[in-house]
Amino acid sequence: MAEPRRTVSIPKVSIPSGLVGPLKWVMLAAGASVLLLIASSALTIYVRPNEFAVRQVLVGPDQGNEDAVYGPGLHFVVPGYERYHVFPRDLQVLEFNDETMQGSSEAAHAPSINIQTSEGYRVVVDVTIAYRIVNPYEVLTRVGPGRLYETSLVRPRADPVLRQKLGELGAEQFYEGALRRQKALEARDLLAAELAASGIQIWSVMVRHYRYDERYQEAIEQRKIQDQMVFKNRAEAAAAVEEAEKNRVLAEGRAIVDVETERGMAEVVKIRADYELYSRKRGAEGDLLVELARAESKRLENDALSTAGASNVVGLKMADALGNTQVIIVPTDGPSGVNPLDLDRLIQGW
Repeated sequence: MAEPRRTVSIPKVSIPSGLVGPLKWVMLAAGASVLLLIASSALTIYVRPNEFAVRQVLVGPDQGNEDAVYGPGLHFVVPGYERYHVFPRDLQVLEFNDETMQGSSEAAHAPSINIQTSEGYRVVVDVTIAYRIVNPYEVLTRVGPGRLYETSLVRPRADPVLRQKLGELGAEQFYEGALRRQKALEARDLLAAELAASGIQIWSVMVRHYRYDERYQEAIEQRKIQDQMVFKNRAEAAAAVEEAEKNRVLAEGRAIVDVETERGMAEVVKIRADYELYSRKRGAEGDLLVELARAESKRLENDALSTAGASNVVGLKMADALGNTQVIIVPTDGPSGVNPLDLDRLIQGW
């Protein structure tokens, strides 16, 4: 059973009569702007700050490339009569690298270069070339517009030059950075001389990476390991010699220290013995002087006692000795007199 048709009513939009005139002018202005934009894009060309351009006349007596360079800005173009060929003026990078993911996203890419070494081995080399356009007129005249300078000039010229200069290296010489850089510099100079007439300036040629055949790579690694073992053994032998020399010097130093220590100890003992001898000698001399002084004192005392008046001195001495005794006075004459000097009588009386 067929479904019944549905009718949709569209509401009518009524524009106030007062807005019809201004709206018409707005639509005319918008259309004029679109036409002006289309005409501007067709009649002008914009050269960006990192670009320059060469004017080419397509028809007429002045047909051909104009020997002048137009810098950044907006330039008027007559369609069908002339054309502007724009080229980059900043640094351009060309990478010879099979692994495009490892290179720069802004660089142009080409396959890695297969180098045949002087011994006949194959080495795959990744190279980066930095260059810039210095004369766009020569590029346009000698090579052509667009990026033909890259695909038809720089890339095909760089490949044989790199093969030639890097092929002068031996397989193992790629390990030597100085030789590798020297050959890269020679390749840059040779390539720069070839491209200078075409308005291209080569800034640098850099060998980024190199790969040998797997079998040859393994052989080289084994050889390098053996060489390193030889160098290691030589270094260890030299270290052993130096260690022995160090031990000898240390032993000699210790022996000298021991000898000097013993010599110092002997000197100390000698100094102490000299001190003891000197001390005893001086002590004996002092004792001798003291005894001599005492003897002299006794002599002088005896001399004094033997001279006149010495009895007085004796009496004084005896008085000193009898200072603490009791004194009894007895008569020394008559029948009851006692003579203390008559010892015989004193003994008979006892």
